[in-house]
Amino acid sequence: MDFQVVLLAGGTSETLSPLVSRDVPKALLPVANRPLLSYPLDLLEASDLKDLIVVVEGQEAARLVGAWVSSAYLDRLRVEVVAVSEDLGSAGALRAISKRLTANDILVISGDLVTDVLPGAVAATHRRNGAVVTALLCSVPVSGPSDTPSSGKDKAKKPNRLNIVGLDKTKQFLLHIVSGTEVEKDVRVHKRKIQAVGQMEIRSDLMDAHLYAFKRTILQDVLELKEAYRSIRLEVLPYLVRSQLRSAPSVGNGRSVDETGNSAVLSSGNLQCLSQHRVIAPSAFKQDVLSRSCGGHRCCAYIAPKSKYCHRLNSIQSYSDINRDVIGEASHLSGCSFSAHNNIIHPSCVLGSKTTIGPHCILAEGSQLGDKCSVKRSVIGRHCRIGSNVKIVNSVVMNHVVIEDGCHIQGSVVCNNVQLQERAVLKDCQIGAGYIVTTGSEHKAESLARK
Repeated sequence: MDFQVVLLAGGTSETLSPLVSRDVPKALLPVANRPLLSYPLDLLEASDLKDLIVVVEGQEAARLVGAWVSSAYLDRLRVEVVAVSEDLGSAGALRAISKRLTANDILVISGDLVTDVLPGAVAATHRRNGAVVTALLCSVPVSGPSDTPSSGKDKAKKPNRLNIVGLDKTKQFLLHIVSGTEVEKDVRVHKRKIQAVGQMEIRSDLMDAHLYAFKRTILQDVLELKEAYRSIRLEVLPYLVRSQLRSAPSVGNGRSVDETGNSAVLSSGNLQCLSQHRVIAPSAFKQDVLSRSCGGHRCCAYIAPKSKYCHRLNSIQSYSDINRDVIGEASHLSGCSFSAHNNIIHPSCVLGSKTTIGPHCILAEGSQLGDKCSVKRSVIGRHCRIGSNVKIVNSVVMNHVVIEDGCHIQGSVVCNNVQLQERAVLKDCQIGAGYIVTTGSEHKAESLARK
């Protein structure tokens, strides 16, 4: 298909602190006991897209990711891991490797995307429409309960953040997009833009999944022209969507609307061109404002079917949500076969008397649980030592964790090598690697990490 694949794997994201660290970069953060990066890599392998560049922020993170990829995908994928500076943003990371991009079209995928939408479907839409960019849009995922904050910092009520998407009548062409808009009451679109396109469907129920197909030359031109752009989602994509309307005609006196919505005089040559080329969605446009013959370009969307799973791991809450889903309704993404009890207990695990493991749970190899424990809707990592009378609900416990007798853990994430001493209680907490939670202590909506 002549697509070059770039997977943006990030680095040590501060938004996921204390879950990520120098030892565990974001790409290797365990999701249902598998590194996060394995989800998009498996998806690419299933789509027969086996040559790719993985871009990692930071030299040490790139070394760790490279070592893991070389081991896990030996003879399966041909991967070049490239280290770039930290905090460049998605557009900055692409700019840093721009000279490595040589194919006609580039497929860009976020390394934190967990989905079963095949990238080949987006690539096919891109080629079929001759687009300069095609973005995967999916339904906004269901998040955890609103009364359970992901950390103490999230207690203050925030305005709803929505993605405002404008589509043509056929739902193929992307006419307007504003990501992460803070919307309190009304959503306004300038009437001149409506005049330009004739008809537009405004949606607020779609999420930019951060999977794009780009025409390489256009992408490189934008990255070079707009040196300050750091984000594909917030800057590069909206710029391309706006600029496709630069030749849009209005309703009289030979005036047009440019990409910002301002009127301008159209030359007779442009008017003639616009009248002769009505090749894109004629039922949705008064005139063909996107005709390539007029020097414009097409921006397209591939809308994932509602039956597909699509979620980005870009926050503490989304980390919990995705773990919940991959051991629950989206268990087909786990890569594992669940038992008749709808759970996975590794044969090497040891369970004490009257200990129960409920449905939607995973227990990895080598873990041991004492008597009268209860585990519900949770993930337990490798080689954990869990005492008696311990209750774990809606939580993720990573590797080599020690949990002593009588502890209660609910809605929390416990990182590698943590020790919970007797009768400790956690509710809606994140515990960083190596931390010791002292005997009898109770914590609610806290983020605890070693100094």
